[in-house]
Amino acid sequence: MRRGSLLQLIALTLVAFAIGAAVAIFIPWLPPPASREAGRIWFTYWFTTWICLAIFALVAAVLVYALLKFRVEEGDLSDGPPVHGHTTLEIVWTAVPFVLVTAVAVVSAIVLAKDSRAGRNPLRITVTTQQFAYAFTYPNGKTYTDALRLPVNRHVLLTLHSNDVIHSFWVPSMGQKSDAVPGLNNKIVITPDRIGTYPIICTQLCGLGHAYMRDRAIVMGAADYAKWYRSTGLAAPPAAGGGNASALFTGAGTCGACHTFAPAKALGKVGPSLDNLKADAARAGQPLEAYVTQSIEDPDVYITRGYQKGVMSATCCKQLSSDQINQLVQYLVENSK
Repeated sequence: MRRGSLLQLIALTLVAFAIGAAVAIFIPWLPPPASREAGRIWFTYWFTTWICLAIFALVAAVLVYALLKFRVEEGDLSDGPPVHGHTTLEIVWTAVPFVLVTAVAVVSAIVLAKDSRAGRNPLRITVTTQQFAYAFTYPNGKTYTDALRLPVNRHVLLTLHSNDVIHSFWVPSMGQKSDAVPGLNNKIVITPDRIGTYPIICTQLCGLGHAYMRDRAIVMGAADYAKWYRSTGLAAPPAAGGGNASALFTGAGTCGACHTFAPAKALGKVGPSLDNLKADAARAGQPLEAYVTQSIEDPDVYITRGYQKGVMSATCCKQLSSDQINQLVQYLVENSK
């Protein structure tokens, strides 16, 4: 190849690489990593991206050079010169991709192994999913639905459960993601390294309220986390026979995740508002208490206008005892307008 042609190829390669690099760098494809695992995943992503950009630039340069230098004149239908191949070139373009793909595989395997290590003493939290909310149970036995609180710079081992259909758990800034599958206990490790609040997202189409299945992860300093952990917080629903009905409504029963109810400061939008239960009961032609009880135990008997059957999962209240359901009914009746 003549030196001039080689220089032209190199120039085209650099131009193509610069364009690709600008697209890669100046568009915020990924959020800032907020965990050690995410940092390693981001490294793998960029390691692979730069390799792909280099290959793209070389291929694009050859294509553009060929289009510019080897165009035939209009009307020229003659055959091109015979080509017998180039053994060295064929060896190179076989060996180089093999080396690059192997490098990506090795880096990915190392990152996968490191991101699966929880260390000797991880914080163990159980994540329970159901239509359409998350509940987080800590080693002290308390369950919270308002947020997942984590200490900074400590390994956290999350065990994922599902009470109904397949859901998923994903904090984009923390990299790790896994499905919550009924009957399985999937586990992921997260080691937060940046204090802040980050969205939790379900990425499995889990029903009509899937778009509302969101929560948040709050990463706290070690001292603040220890102080919060010792506090009462938003405790889990009480055992049968007693306790706070408001906590039952907003706790692991997750009524507040799907319904708006001002006395409980619940703002759920999946199901109908509960702020006008007396008027709803009158439209259904039932006494208020009977209407509320039926709506909890068999929600598809009467469907509020604007909704359809199946919005309220049949598993929503199965975890509640009959005493807890009675507490919940009395709470709603007593606080209804």
